[in-house]
Amino acid sequence: MSKSICFYFQVHQPYKLRTYRFFDVGKRHHYYDEYQNRTIMRRFTDHCYLPMNDILMEQIKKYGNKVKFAFYFSGIAIELMQQYAPDALDSFKELVKTSNVEVLAGTYGHSLASLHNLDVFKKQVAEHKKLMKETFSVTPKTFINTELIYSNEIGADIAEMGFNLMLTEGAKHVLGWKNPNYMYANSINPKLRLLLRNTNLSDDLTLRFANDSITTESFVEKLNTIEDEVVNIYADYETFGEKFNAETGIFDFMKQLPEAILNNTDFEYAKPIETLDNLQTVSIFDAPIPLSRNGEERDLSAWMGNDLQDDALQILYSYANKVKRIKNEDIIRDWNALIDADNFNWLCTKYSGSSPYDYYINFMNILTDFNERVSKKD
Repeated sequence: MSKSICFYFQVHQPYKLRTYRFFDVGKRHHYYDEYQNRTIMRRFTDHCYLPMNDILMEQIKKYGNKVKFAFYFSGIAIELMQQYAPDALDSFKELVKTSNVEVLAGTYGHSLASLHNLDVFKKQVAEHKKLMKETFSVTPKTFINTELIYSNEIGADIAEMGFNLMLTEGAKHVLGWKNPNYMYANSINPKLRLLLRNTNLSDDLTLRFANDSITTESFVEKLNTIEDEVVNIYADYETFGEKFNAETGIFDFMKQLPEAILNNTDFEYAKPIETLDNLQTVSIFDAPIPLSRNGEERDLSAWMGNDLQDDALQILYSYANKVKRIKNEDIIRDWNALIDADNFNWLCTKYSGSSPYDYYINFMNILTDFNERVSKKD
């Protein structure tokens, strides 16, 4: 019996914020470091997006319907490509046109809204769906939350929005003895089905590739030990060419992977949405406490939990009702940029080498100015 393998990639790049001093509040309303944003987006385009898209397009031409992929594009990433890398956006559009690529639904601003404000969450998802339709002429049907964040309640909210399938993390502390390589159901609304990231194989690509000398042979060997129904591989797209550069062999690995999988395993490529027709749920996935794909703990501590993060989140989301009533495009763009989860990741004190306190002061200065603007428009 054939089994399914789903590859899904995240394309997201946050707006880098400029140094914004207290004396700028009320005087200057531009929050972004244009040089950094342009430089990083061009680097990602040249090192990752264009070469990796070429590889996938060649595979689609060679193998036809036998290779399939899924992408989540944040609204922020689309905006940055529109500004600084239209060639990257055109390249992604060509991929999506092939029908071998499923575009996933998510939050426009790569936000934590699912944890903080249901109205904001719903609007984020609606805005994202609208942008995907405008950009790629498709309406996403499979949902993936920011950083695979999930709980029973979030899943029920997603089902209420009309989705039947969601992708999340195969967290061991939730699964217990169960296996991530099956389809599960939400505990509140079982109509929502769940596909779980295979942590081991995903981490082979995203964390261990260069250090552990991962090869197509070793990858396929692991695949062949799996006798279950579906394997879900999730990776940041920047893994290819940016995190692991061409010299590591990551591009050669990806070029050779379809032939290795199709010729040496019982797995067939599938888009996530296709699994709805092919698989039945085996059990409930019960996650009363929110989980994510981050760290060994698979919890929310990368974005929430310390005083800096919690204070910034509380203040930012206290503006939500005002922002909801505003139609001003500049304010909406700034709101989407400010609720990006990366801003709160940079306030995390778990990492060495970061300056969360400096970032907090800068971010709070921006929030002060933003609140003044929103209050005047409200």
